[in-house]
Amino acid sequence: MKLSELTTEYVTYKQSMGMRFRTEARVLKSFSRNIGDIVIDQVEPDVVDVFLAGTGPVTRFWHRKYEVLSGFYRFAIARRHVDRSPLPRTVPKPPPPFVPYIYSQDELQRLLAAAESCQHARAKMEPHTCRALLLLLYGAGLRIGEALSLTLLDVDLSSAMLTIRESKFYKTRLVPIGSKLSDAMTSYQSRRLKQHPSKPSAPFFVSRLGARLTVQTAERSFRRMCLSAGVVRHDGARYQPRLHDLRHAAAVHRLVSWYRAGADVQKLLPQLATYLGHVHIAATQRYLTMTPELLSEASRRFERYAMEEPRE
Repeated sequence: MKLSELTTEYVTYKQSMGMRFRTEARVLKSFSRNIGDIVIDQVEPDVVDVFLAGTGPVTRFWHRKYEVLSGFYRFAIARRHVDRSPLPRTVPKPPPPFVPYIYSQDELQRLLAAAESCQHARAKMEPHTCRALLLLLYGAGLRIGEALSLTLLDVDLSSAMLTIRESKFYKTRLVPIGSKLSDAMTSYQSRRLKQHPSKPSAPFFVSRLGARLTVQTAERSFRRMCLSAGVVRHDGARYQPRLHDLRHAAAVHRLVSWYRAGADVQKLLPQLATYLGHVHIAATQRYLTMTPELLSEASRRFERYAMEEPRE
């Protein structure tokens, strides 16, 4: 059987079991395109190695591709299309886990002030849109894709409620927002509708010309804002501060505020997980990077606990 035919059969099989399998399908399509439309048992280990290696250093995506191909070849072997897997037996050590950048309150203020850097002739986003997007990403802890997918109907400012549809885990959830954030979104919406009158089904965030914003446009604008605000990593990490790190910062800052208020953090973590749209609390725990501020507050909590008089 041809490689392209078997990858299509494998994707159809997985999706028939209720899996979306979209990322895996893209990996397999890329694999088939790179290898060529040859018979499956003619795929040699050396060309598989080239596909896995890509053009840069080993990243976690190497291991992701390896996992997808491992599943594919188990499928092929079970159906006797091949009798062996051409995948390498030696798997390189994965790179260290990515550490998100946690913005300080001062950096957040500087980024908001730098929204004016969006004001130039070639910019696709206007300053008030840049500012509103940053406020919503941080204030509601949204993913960038969730924010850009919002329609005018999804943003119910009369009840201060967002409807996040078909998020990362294919769930729809309601996200309440505070009064200050609601006021900021009301101000943005009023200006947006004045410039670009739209139907309720139209996107909430739009470009200077009224089109739906893309992730790429938002990220380019954010990079200019970071440069203007002087927000940059100095820890040697591969990536500079990202839009998605606003979500990490929101989670960490919420935890710090709970510690300072003397709240029961363990009891509140499941609520934070639900708010962020996580299926399991373990996903939320990965967001809680131990910043010096967070570590200090956790240490103070432990000290208070340790110094308490023992109870009978």
